[in-house]
Amino acid sequence: MSKAYAMIAAGAAALLALSGCSSAGGDAGSSGSAAPSYAVASSVTPHDSPTLKRAEGRGQLIVGVKEDQPGFGYLDVVTGERSGFDVEIARWTAATLGFGGDKITYKAVPSVAREQALANGDVDIYVGSYSITDKRKQAVDFAGPYFKTGQGILVQKSNDKLKAKEDFQPGVNVCSITGGTPIQNIRANFPGVKTTEFDTYSQCVESLKAGQVDAVTADEAQLLGFASQDPDALKVVGKTFSTELYGVGLPKGDTSLRKAINTMFTDGQSTWSAIFQATLGSTGKAGEQPAVDNY
Repeated sequence: MSKAYAMIAAGAAALLALSGCSSAGGDAGSSGSAAPSYAVASSVTPHDSPTLKRAEGRGQLIVGVKEDQPGFGYLDVVTGERSGFDVEIARWTAATLGFGGDKITYKAVPSVAREQALANGDVDIYVGSYSITDKRKQAVDFAGPYFKTGQGILVQKSNDKLKAKEDFQPGVNVCSITGGTPIQNIRANFPGVKTTEFDTYSQCVESLKAGQVDAVTADEAQLLGFASQDPDALKVVGKTFSTELYGVGLPKGDTSLRKAINTMFTDGQSTWSAIFQATLGSTGKAGEQPAVDNY
């Protein structure tokens, strides 16, 4: 075990300082419970992590995120506050690596550009409903997984024709984001279904409300967030029809950084549970942390 890894891992193990108020910059989720506070690790020495060395040199950890996903990664344009499960995972990870809330730079990156952003060094890590796949592992590394969900369907509340994936028949217009696994699944397994693509799911949801598409498909946990924002207009239907495991995207080959974050997830189950309750606890879905994959 390297000195850098040992010191970061020690910071992860000592991290869990939960309080009755929100963390710096963190919000209580829709469940009403408070988000955890994250003790910033000290004496982190990233000798063998080029990503951390670069971040420490600039004094900021650049985190790639989503900004339009209620419950996961959401930016309130009025208040400037960020909230959601992924945002809290990012804050927890940053604190473990020695970066407090004032030392995090968030950068919105669409799904189609995630691998390139990590490869170019535009972001140090990416935390934004990033499903782990073998194809993506060829370009980037992943810490985690830290969340498990599956592909679901969002329709207008008045729609009684689309109730499950079996109703995705030729002529049905389904919207999803460019570069995401859901749109790839539709194209591969539902011949004849029309697809509409945007950079963000919020654009798909607006098209659904306007009657321009028949359904939006994404990971169910994300769709539940949109439905909770407008329950009179939207609903999630059917059962999930894939398995999606979210990971923290990392530059390819930074093994020390991946091991340090995996140690945080392994040792921090109580913090993970607190984050889930604060952000997704009101969805009605059980929160169970997936086992870490130390590949």
